[in-house]
Amino acid sequence: MKFDRLLSILLLLQQRERVPATELARRLEVSVRTVYRDVEALSAAGIPVYAERGRYGGVRLLPGFRTDMTGLTRDEARALFVLVRQSAHSALGLDRALGSALRKMMAALPAPHRSAAELTSRRLLIDPDGWLGEQCDRTGLDALHDAVLTDRRLRIAYRHSGRATVDVHSVDPYGLVSKAGTWYLVADRAGRPRLFRADRLSGVAVTTEPVRRRDGAELVEVWEELRREVEYRGGGVVVRARVRRPRLDMLRRITRPHFLRTTGEGPLDAEEPMPGEKPVAGEDPPTGGEPAARGGPAGEPVRTVNGGNGKGNDGRDGRDGKAADDTWLTVELEYPVPAAACQLLQFGTDVEVLGPPEAVREISRAAAALAALYSRTG
Repeated sequence: MKFDRLLSILLLLQQRERVPATELARRLEVSVRTVYRDVEALSAAGIPVYAERGRYGGVRLLPGFRTDMTGLTRDEARALFVLVRQSAHSALGLDRALGSALRKMMAALPAPHRSAAELTSRRLLIDPDGWLGEQCDRTGLDALHDAVLTDRRLRIAYRHSGRATVDVHSVDPYGLVSKAGTWYLVADRAGRPRLFRADRLSGVAVTTEPVRRRDGAELVEVWEELRREVEYRGGGVVVRARVRRPRLDMLRRITRPHFLRTTGEGPLDAEEPMPGEKPVAGEDPPTGGEPAARGGPAGEPVRTVNGGNGKGNDGRDGRDGKAADDTWLTVELEYPVPAAACQLLQFGTDVEVLGPPEAVREISRAAAALAALYSRTG
């Protein structure tokens, strides 16, 4: 709508002294000619806006002119007040500032929209932290937050995953990202984007050298590039397994980065070969959570083992004496290497790996090693 576009132009001009018409056209997804027509419309409405031609030209507002938030629509007002749990702001020492800002925004809202915005803040809550998340190091984040705002190169002491020693790197920071309760420093090292977990940083020093970011690279784009690299690691091993139906939801939760789909129904011969279909790329993010199923519904009809009586060999599940539901579903998961499928050992006899043979061998070898370990200690 033209009204929304005019308001967007006005708000952009209040943020900067001069905005090129080409940039306004790109942001608003219109032509430059349309931008100039909108500027004329604003001027005719009494807004002190004008355009300057030439190499250093652009669209400007007269200094000192400000507007309020009366141009917000009802949905825009509600969107501003979807309540986000303040853990990220608290970690940066900005929780009080956020509360103050929200109160000022509420006061500035048009009266007809205040009740909807207030109701939204009471009925919707977004909690970005993962389950059982650890408390972040507030002191370290304060220093890191200040450091990335200097636009200087940083010298960091960092312990990489799986190492006991600390390495020192010179990096060019783009900023900080909070992902499922974990904070990351996004920076270039030797001209290539890298992720550094904040809880593995043992020291941060701001140098006197100016930051050397790649031309045109911004935090959002660099983060997306790194996130895709973490989540997609093609060329893995597709593991086929069967799981007792009551354990399917737990299996999906715990193996979320690797879970592909539910593929079939009923018990399968453990010697049945893997299907010759193309593997589906999975995800490998550093955090977990509740997944969305990628395959058919978990409640699809299934066959049962042991003559269809719904019980195991002794009719019990071996844990609490209750009757077991021994119906099975077959699933597929993707792991980077066959040995990674040993993750499934934690499900005991509720999950059986069917293939490929190399994954079965790795699990058999790990299970034998565990049995030998506990036979010595038991």
